[in-house]
Amino acid sequence: MNTITHSQRYLPHELNTKFYAVKLYRTGVGVSFVCRRYHISKSSLLRWNKKFDGTKDSLVNKSHRPLTRHPNSHTDEELKWIRDYHRRNPKISVCELYGKLRANKGYSRHPGSLYRIYRRLGYSSYAPSTKKKRKPQPYDTPTKLGVKWQMDVKYVPAACYSGSVPQKFYQYTM
Repeated sequence: MNTITHSQRYLPHELNTKFYAVKLYRTGVGVSFVCRRYHISKSSLLRWNKKFDGTKDSLVNKSHRPLTRHPNSHTDEELKWIRDYHRRNPKISVCELYGKLRANKGYSRHPGSLYRIYRRLGYSSYAPSTKKKRKPQPYDTPTKLGVKWQMDVKYVPAACYSGSVPQKFYQYTM
């Protein structure tokens, strides 16, 4: 891992760090010494020690994905309603679908959550942009002297002018 995201609070420990820290702890060395040497917390060391069965595979991180769905997530029945409506009418908009679900099926969720599910199921497609991509033109650099001229105009401030004529002055440079 080369970069750390801003939301990450700590660096994950490598597998070798876990393995050798637990092996050292099991030889009879004190907890504080092992924690200082491997820059780990006491709770991490004891948690790894409980999981350790002598192999490195026992210390590999497992999946953090929950085994059960969230209680507020869309039910299978609601997902079936959405799929059925889309199958019958593939061109239906999210607004129309929301209205039909509310009127006919008693759908009571927020339209934003319906839109999120609609996108997750792969039904929402973004229209391609009609704007043409900008194609930079090559800069015209002349090969001969005197073909192309450039003039710079600068305003001379009143503080820099020492004369008595009350006009604005400009400086021209070729």
